[in-house]
Amino acid sequence: MTDSLPYAEVIGDPIDHSKSPLIHNFWLDALNIEAEYRKTHVTPQGLAAYFLMRRADPDWLGCNVTIPHKIAVMDYVDDPGGVQERIGAINTIASETGGPLIGTNTDAGGFLQPLLRDKWRGQRAVLVGAGGAARAILFALTSLGVPDITILARDRAKGQALLDRAGVKGRAIGLGDALPAADLLVNATSLGMVGQPALALDLAPLAADATVYDIVYAPLETGLLKAARARGLKTLDGLEMLIGQAALAFDIFFDAQAPRELDAELRALLLAAQD
Repeated sequence: MTDSLPYAEVIGDPIDHSKSPLIHNFWLDALNIEAEYRKTHVTPQGLAAYFLMRRADPDWLGCNVTIPHKIAVMDYVDDPGGVQERIGAINTIASETGGPLIGTNTDAGGFLQPLLRDKWRGQRAVLVGAGGAARAILFALTSLGVPDITILARDRAKGQALLDRAGVKGRAIGLGDALPAADLLVNATSLGMVGQPALALDLAPLAADATVYDIVYAPLETGLLKAARARGLKTLDGLEMLIGQAALAFDIFFDAQAPRELDAELRALLLAAQD
């Protein structure tokens, strides 16, 4: 590959762990598209300079956004879809040649894909976290019409503000509080990720047919998912949302549908990359 190829990328701090380049480049190769996807370390202090530099690059197609920038990047983009109001976080930015940077969010759609596939019809959900990913997931859950949502957060007031902003009649509790009865538990934090503290929860209050969904993908088999499987609960791992949101972004960047029929091969590559 050469520097003259059109390219998209993912930005974050840290960024070395990101598997997005493997995913997008796998699809680009499969479709014989002459472009590439990179990862670039951008600190919070470097966001303004990053966008100034990239806007001057005609080969830049846009970027995905990961921790900790999903809220901060809203200051640098246009938002024709009202994502800031509806979700409050942006994870995908498209560069229009000679025009504005367009922000959107593919996390919500990517999160929903496996739940829709599995025809999940629960009524009570618990969401761990109150950051950028949690905002998208809360939006996704409300779009499903889930009537009872509880947020577990380090800062209970922040969790309650997130519910109030979304117009959800839920409640926020602390990370150390007992789980309520629920049909779905979602970890939308970095807890359990390599280098981060574990997410230790007593899963006993969950329904016998509950689903536990952990968006962490490094490691793929988190302590939370191990505990859920030990109780015989259904689990969804972090690759589900990662691949789902990436497919939506791929279409935006490269104007092509991701070849999802190759998901099994892609998952095998992603798992091998963790070894």
